[in-house]
Amino acid sequence: MIKDQTLTKKPSNILEKIEESLERLNDKMEVIIEIQKNGGDNQKSAPALPDAPLDVMTLLSMPDHLRKTAMAICRCSRATAEEISQHTSRARAVESAYLNQLVIMGYLKKERNGRKAYFYVEKETQG
Repeated sequence: MIKDQTLTKKPSNILEKIEESLERLNDKMEVIIEIQKNGGDNQKSAPALPDAPLDVMTLLSMPDHLRKTAMAICRCSRATAEEISQHTSRARAVESAYLNQLVIMGYLKKERNGRKAYFYVEKETQG
């Protein structure tokens, strides 16, 4: 009897995970379609450049773990890994690794002030 419950539970868990993934994909596709409807002719689709700002398309192209960190830094504008970890509910060390990865990718800038490292999105300079 216990084996029967385990067998029936496993496929339903798998189906639930598939459903969650499909819902996330559907949400992302709706955002992309909305962007194309509203600004399709005015903006040409171009691959994200390393020094490009964190726009919607750039965020959507990122893996989920990096997107969560990038969105948190956008909300804070300038923060340490500790401050970002409070927003994302992940460990400081994990956030530090993700933030440094975004710096290497060219999406964020890093500045040291004493022992603390501050991460931020560099605003586009007009000129």
